[in-house]
Amino acid sequence: MAETSLKLFTGRANPQLAEAVAEKIGIQLGEIMVDRFADGEVRVRILENVRGADVFIIQPTCPPVNENLMELLIMIDAFKRASAGRIVAVMPYYGYARQDRKARPREPISAKLVADLLTTAGADRAFAIDLHAGQIQGFFNIPVDNLPAGPILANYVRQRGLAGNSVVVVSPDVGGVERATTFAHAIGASLAIVVKHRPEAQHCEVLNVIGEIKGKRAILVDDMIDTAGSITAAANALAECGASEIYACCTHALLSGSAVQRILESPIEEVIVTDTIPVPKEKQIPKLTILSVAELLAEAILRIHENRSVSEIMLMQGWRP
Repeated sequence: MAETSLKLFTGRANPQLAEAVAEKIGIQLGEIMVDRFADGEVRVRILENVRGADVFIIQPTCPPVNENLMELLIMIDAFKRASAGRIVAVMPYYGYARQDRKARPREPISAKLVADLLTTAGADRAFAIDLHAGQIQGFFNIPVDNLPAGPILANYVRQRGLAGNSVVVVSPDVGGVERATTFAHAIGASLAIVVKHRPEAQHCEVLNVIGEIKGKRAILVDDMIDTAGSITAAANALAECGASEIYACCTHALLSGSAVQRILESPIEEVIVTDTIPVPKEKQIPKLTILSVAELLAEAILRIHENRSVSEIMLMQGWRP
């Protein structure tokens, strides 16, 4: 039986990351046209034979979220109709992930709707990096891998000398305690929690800081920075508690609205993010460090293609799930 070929494609959301992943794997990106009709409708045409192939589509559903999501759905449909053997949606960033429950009456669960759309379009498998909530995996009726960027971020801060008893890892909210605990264990640091109240979306108030902060170097750990309101409010609270230095590690750099200005005016010395989302040049401020997830994605893609364990990646990196 002939070996199934691996083909890697990308939409227009983050082609630079897709190119880096293709280089790590040692293949060329597949030929595809992703364009728009005059009225704005997404137009897709696959320019090579994909019959029977393992097709991986790298397309984070980052801003503009709806445009990139629609591109991904239409690309999946195109590959299904072109008789691809298996279609894997590679979403380094999963948009709508924060709408994972009914926080108030008469609200949608949009993260579930997006999962249904991807499955209906024809995806056979999906994987993301640092889903906002782990239960989103259960929204799919297909296999979903949720890979952590924590090992990449932890390795960087260790190289910066940010490890051990002089460091405290801080969760900016109660919901992120598990993520922060794993990160603290990886660098041998203590743990603290910022207790906050969110009266409405995009606005938060810090109520308390639980843990020993005074005289320590603090690392805020979260899955994303959107408007930076939450992370900078937490940083201000840590400064008031006597932290000697403050850093932030966040996987997804959305940096919406006045996020960059908030970071510049905050006591945070360095914000460490990844390239799951492309960061425009004008937002690449000196305080911002961008690490690549290309090697992580390449390894996961190869393992899925070869039907090997994906979870072993974390174990190989010494990461405790």
